[in-house]
Amino acid sequence: MILILSPDVDAKSTEYQEMLDHLGQLPGVTARVHQVHGREQTLTEVYLIGNTAALDEGDMAALPCVERVVRVSSDYRILGRHKDDRRAAHFTYNGVDFSQDSLHVFAGLCAVDTPEHVDMAMKAVADAGLTCTRMGAYKPRTNPYAFQGHGKDCLPWVFESAGHHGIKVVAMEVTHDQHVDEIHEALEAAGHPTGVMLQIGTRNTQNFELLKHVGRQKDYPVLLKRGFGITLEESLNAAEYLASEGNSRVIFCLRGMKTHLGDPHRNFVDFAHVPVVKRLTRMPVCIDPSHSVGSRAGSPDGIMDMMHTTAQGVIAGANMILLDIHPAPNKALVDGPQALRLEELPWFLEDVRLARETYERRRDLARAFHAEHNSKR
Repeated sequence: MILILSPDVDAKSTEYQEMLDHLGQLPGVTARVHQVHGREQTLTEVYLIGNTAALDEGDMAALPCVERVVRVSSDYRILGRHKDDRRAAHFTYNGVDFSQDSLHVFAGLCAVDTPEHVDMAMKAVADAGLTCTRMGAYKPRTNPYAFQGHGKDCLPWVFESAGHHGIKVVAMEVTHDQHVDEIHEALEAAGHPTGVMLQIGTRNTQNFELLKHVGRQKDYPVLLKRGFGITLEESLNAAEYLASEGNSRVIFCLRGMKTHLGDPHRNFVDFAHVPVVKRLTRMPVCIDPSHSVGSRAGSPDGIMDMMHTTAQGVIAGANMILLDIHPAPNKALVDGPQALRLEELPWFLEDVRLARETYERRRDLARAFHAEHNSKR
């Protein structure tokens, strides 16, 4: 059960404390408070976990500060869509709105290599009108001898470049809880010139202790990649791990499934699951065409496979795109063969714009159809 409190409720008020005291006396029930910060107001939600079946919705709605009650109706208690659940599916971070209606492109370096390449990529992103990027400082690799990333040593010049070019959010993978601390310390030392979205990679989707640690911190939103060898349900439960610890600012990323059935692509593209995730949960959905396809190969029409798959995901309603770019792909230390050249970014973005326009027209068509036929019932 979820209690939605009145907007901008005062946590120091007598009424708020009376509500918490009452909830603390409920047998077999644990109350977890979570705040959702929007541009104009802060919403507070209280998750009741445990034996909630016997709780009366009317009694809970009558508690001080409670505006309405949501009875959980799916396995994804916090992030799921529930019956009569009118909560908005969005959050704002560092001035950027993320929702199931928005679309953001995070183009950048899969792995940070040199300050010069970082700055060139940041400039290309900014010149293209984007305010978000991806920069890999920590790189988990299958081969123990492959480049593992510069780690915390590169964070100062990555954040400095982001601030210089007006980049508001940098998506950055973490593989250990100490990486979160290192990012936090580097941001503070730099004066917070930008923001960071923590990324949980596909190899760590079921690293439950890492999920708990990242879920307990409230400073940064989280991008969770689907596990490459597990079911969609298992990956969605991994996202619920994050939210159950208090951080519901989660974006779910589809990045392809590891199977030879997808050959010659690097992974089997799973972007048909975009609307499925949006139906089952309130999370914005990201697609990662770079790691799904894994190459710059194209068809006779002159369009790269990576752009075709991106269009499929965008037309299906994707809300975020992770894209590898690099000033010199042949010199990239990680995944160079799949990186777009900087001059190709405007072409890619225009192709995305066309796909997004198609999605919006399809959405409007569906709304008009349902409105017309519902009125006749």
